[in-house]
Amino acid sequence: MFRLTHHQILSSLKPTSIRVRLYSSKASLNSNQGDPQLDFRSFVEVLRKDGDLADIYQEVDPNLEVGAVVRRVSETNAKAPLFHNVKGTRNGLWKMFGNAASLRNDSKFRYGRIARSLGLPPDSNWKDILEKMRLATTRDPLPPNILSTGQCKQNKIFGDDIDLTNLPVPLLHQGDGGKYLQTWGVHILETPDKSWTNWSVFRGMVHDKRRLSCLVIPGQHNSMIRDQWLKLGKDEVPWALSLGAPPAATIAASIPIPPGVSERDYVSSLAGKPLDMVKCELSDLLVPANSEIILEGTFSLKDKALEGPFEDYIGMHFEGEAGNQPLFTVDAITYRDGAILPVSVPGRLTDESHTTASMASVQLLEALQQHDLPIKDAVAPLETLATWCILQVDSKKLAEMKTNPDELCTTIGNISQAPM
Repeated sequence: MFRLTHHQILSSLKPTSIRVRLYSSKASLNSNQGDPQLDFRSFVEVLRKDGDLADIYQEVDPNLEVGAVVRRVSETNAKAPLFHNVKGTRNGLWKMFGNAASLRNDSKFRYGRIARSLGLPPDSNWKDILEKMRLATTRDPLPPNILSTGQCKQNKIFGDDIDLTNLPVPLLHQGDGGKYLQTWGVHILETPDKSWTNWSVFRGMVHDKRRLSCLVIPGQHNSMIRDQWLKLGKDEVPWALSLGAPPAATIAASIPIPPGVSERDYVSSLAGKPLDMVKCELSDLLVPANSEIILEGTFSLKDKALEGPFEDYIGMHFEGEAGNQPLFTVDAITYRDGAILPVSVPGRLTDESHTTASMASVQLLEALQQHDLPIKDAVAPLETLATWCILQVDSKKLAEMKTNPDELCTTIGNISQAPM
């Protein structure tokens, strides 16, 4: 067993691990409607058909009550909750949904939500899920369908008409430093030369009427893109946030993918079909056309504000966890009729933090095999959050290498800690 971080796993992957293709835009009709892996609304509906959705029509308070229910679902593997009547909802913003990638109670369908997010049958096992993700790295990406408009543009709010403090943004845990609008959405950033579009899931707390303070960790992809803009002397970066993104996109944005590889490409390979995308109102960024909610604006490279603390995957807060983080200004909100805000409420086993982190074993296995090591398989149990991983050794190949366990472990450690 070896302790590895996502950063270490990514460091050992070659950029060519996932095929990348440049392509031109091409408009076509919406092709993702009704596909649960590529349309969040369809994903919710397929959970209902599976008997895995709890429709809650009683009014719920976004101040701790929603968070308490979602945590209870995570801890008991109950049905995913859809809150139809959130206190403070106005102008269609918003219903709430929780536990998109947590577990089911029936052992036969334990991973059903994750399987549905990836276009697999609900009785798929964990190995089926990892194998589908692995195969996606071997396929060419498909050009996106660039649409003239999409469901995410059915309603629009701009500028001073935006007031995040007047929306039912949830306080998810006692002791959180504020209300978190972003816990299960996809941030979208692009390099200055547009060669790399990064999709990632990092938390965002409401700071004031039009700004979020979001966690940006040095060494992660959002930080790399920020640094490229800083070198050009820019003060801000075009930014978008897709809430209620295609489920496969949110999964992909949650796992380690080599730097320089666009998650949009990976998702099209994963789904085996192109994504429907639409241009933002205020920038050239492309966003999933069927997103429930889109925030558009800028990522400040100089302005910061206090963010956190926020209860994380171990189920507690840490003293001094809060810190100054970059501010993201919201200049436009577009959203579907009857918009649904997905929320993730991290804590003790098992929720989205644990399930998505454990998928890192796919990238770890690929990194080790790229270096021709005698490793047949890699599995990170959900309970580990990928802080350690079980490796299956090819005994015959190991013998041919004429090495020993200590040397093999040292080699694995060196690969995992190779510089970016």
